[in-house]
Amino acid sequence: MTFRSLALSNIRGNWRSYSAFFLSSVFSVLIFYIYAAFLAHPDVVNGNIMAATKVRRGMVFCEYLIVIFSFLFVLYSNSAFLKTRKQEFGLFSLFGMTKAQLRRLVIYENTAIAVLAIAVGIGLGMLFSKLFFMALGVLLDMDEAIPFAVPLKAVWLTGGGFFLLFMVISLWTALRIGRNEIIDLLNAARKPKGQLVYSIWLVALAIVCLATSYGVALSMTPENSEGLTSPLIVLVTVVIGTYFLFTQLSVLFLRFIQKRRGVYYKRTNMIVYSQLGYKIKDNARILFTVSLLSAVIMTALGAVYILQIGSTEEMVKRSPYSIVYIEEGLNSHKVIDPKQMERIIQEDGFKVTREAKFTGVKLSDPVIKSGEVERSYDWSSALIMSLGDYNKLASSLGEPIQTLQEGTVKVSVPIYGDNPFGSGTVEGKLNGAHRGFEMSEAINAAVINTTDFNYVTLVMDDLSFARLLSGIPEDKLLVAYAFELSNWKKAGETATKLQQLVPKELLPGTDFKRSIRYASSAEEISLTVFIGIFIALLFFIASGSMIYFKLFTELQEDQAQFKSLSRIGMTRGEIRKILVTQIGIVFFVPCVVGIVHTLFAMMALDNLMESSNWIYSFVVIGIYIAMQSIYFLFACGSYMKSMLRGATA
Repeated sequence: MTFRSLALSNIRGNWRSYSAFFLSSVFSVLIFYIYAAFLAHPDVVNGNIMAATKVRRGMVFCEYLIVIFSFLFVLYSNSAFLKTRKQEFGLFSLFGMTKAQLRRLVIYENTAIAVLAIAVGIGLGMLFSKLFFMALGVLLDMDEAIPFAVPLKAVWLTGGGFFLLFMVISLWTALRIGRNEIIDLLNAARKPKGQLVYSIWLVALAIVCLATSYGVALSMTPENSEGLTSPLIVLVTVVIGTYFLFTQLSVLFLRFIQKRRGVYYKRTNMIVYSQLGYKIKDNARILFTVSLLSAVIMTALGAVYILQIGSTEEMVKRSPYSIVYIEEGLNSHKVIDPKQMERIIQEDGFKVTREAKFTGVKLSDPVIKSGEVERSYDWSSALIMSLGDYNKLASSLGEPIQTLQEGTVKVSVPIYGDNPFGSGTVEGKLNGAHRGFEMSEAINAAVINTTDFNYVTLVMDDLSFARLLSGIPEDKLLVAYAFELSNWKKAGETATKLQQLVPKELLPGTDFKRSIRYASSAEEISLTVFIGIFIALLFFIASGSMIYFKLFTELQEDQAQFKSLSRIGMTRGEIRKILVTQIGIVFFVPCVVGIVHTLFAMMALDNLMESSNWIYSFVVIGIYIAMQSIYFLFACGSYMKSMLRGATA
């Protein structure tokens, strides 16, 4: 038997253990090739796809991220395999195999896995790259789909890069072989695990660190979160706290369970918890890593999802209408011809679903004084409108109805967060004369889009407004027109057409940009989600593979234990129950810890954005739990078959 045939035989014999590592490597190669194929696509390189520049930098960053992550994942996998095969290496050494031959055997095995993973990954990448190009073409709103291509540069870069990565790690791990004596290698599986111990000080440190990270996260606001201090504190404390949560606090919890006789000695619980303690101790680093990966995945996807949904809602909240323009003079139609606007809207396939029109008065160079706060807006003007018109608009938008005492006004200014104004005064020039008004309070709702004519909006009681209106010439009055279009998210081109009809000097009094802003931001966010979801899948599969891989590295030891238990009368059903419980805890405890971290991260994000996005957070968490459950069922079924085959043989 040659070394090559022995290496292939070892791979076939340990295929269940290799499978999770192999599939994760294939997925890494697949994603890397797809991104590389896009970056090396002839049309992208030659500049024929102008929209590609929007995503090129992000994809290059992802390529680096995939390489770094793959390096760490392969390094961990090889190290774990070496530890589980000490007894096998001991037998090889006992039969006369030298250290150099052992190293050669490991390199052959890793080379075979690497070549197979790279070949399958590139093959699948070629197969799925067309779908990737089609989806990317839709997101970039391209008239023609990106043609299918297999750039040789992408093939050589992916194949050569990953082969070099595998070989560097293989050489490094091979050099670690042979440092132990034969007797130590043969007795590696027989060494007693020792007693589970914990340090009360490290337990306290875990609690303090987690409490600190959660407390700082909850206290983060736009005012006190400037700089990197708060995020850095959260990052450091949550990493330290999570590590000692699994290495120290988990042992304390299991000790507490053992003292609860009614729970610990009930049916098979004693076996479950006694073995679980050692599993958590042995797998503490894996559980710690998976918890942080889970938190990163859910937080990142949640943040992008919230950004996509929340930004749209915020856009609609601050710009309630698709098209708004304000002009001086009753029925002057200086800004745009209504008939021409109606024709363009109809030709483009849209309808006006809601519209509003009201008359206002212009207050030039407004100055707002409220307590210690004083703001001047000499670059803009204020629009004074009646309470009746305001409430009509507010009612149609679902905003609160306002009330006013005669002789007072309320002020609305587009400010992110709470309006800083309370009671005070508003002063400015009205029809060439200086006027002042008593201000009762501020309004935190927008009932019409903001322009230079109404950056500040003053709401006045109807009687006072009627008196004010009677003294203003018709050609000095402001008239606001507002229109909401059906399917406004697709109306970017229509809004651009209408905007081009407005004289340049009158553009400051218009706002046609909501659809245009949405199209631009939605494209960027969609591309971010599209690229990020592949990275998130890579992280998710790798984190699950770590647990799956670790289960199979302990398979022989667990088989021996359950074989002994079956001899003293334990049934297959009881063995299944123990295994499902233990695997479920190992799979879902880091998931739960990651969810808790994510929830506090989402709370911090809500505080920073001054919004409430819980429903979006739970959607992302729900998807993650569903995917983790599917992975658990697959891993549990595969492990159960292997375990029962050896434990009851």
